[in-house]
Amino acid sequence: MLSMDEIKPACTADTMVFTDHVRERMRERGIKYGDIESAIKNGEIIEQYVDDKPYPGCLILGYSNENPLHVVASLDHNTLWIITAYTPTLAKWEEGYKTRKAAS
Repeated sequence: MLSMDEIKPACTADTMVFTDHVRERMRERGIKYGDIESAIKNGEIIEQYVDDKPYPGCLILGYSNENPLHVVASLDHNTLWIITAYTPTLAKWEEGYKTRKAAS
């Protein structure tokens, strides 16, 4: 399982790798690199994806300019892979954006 103590030191321009998928989503959603960095540095892990391949991943809830942001990331030694990022909505998440709403 990943921890923020492992992830935060890898949150630098030299050690973060943005997948093509997240780059496309960032353009579509108006998310900037600084938003992701800020969200990770002040964030917390809210879900663990231990079976993700090729590396275990997690969902981080953080804030950038007081706006919530979810970042899916995985860690390979000192390389932090940024998989996707999005602004959570109350349509899918409970207040506080830490718990998914039950499917109806």
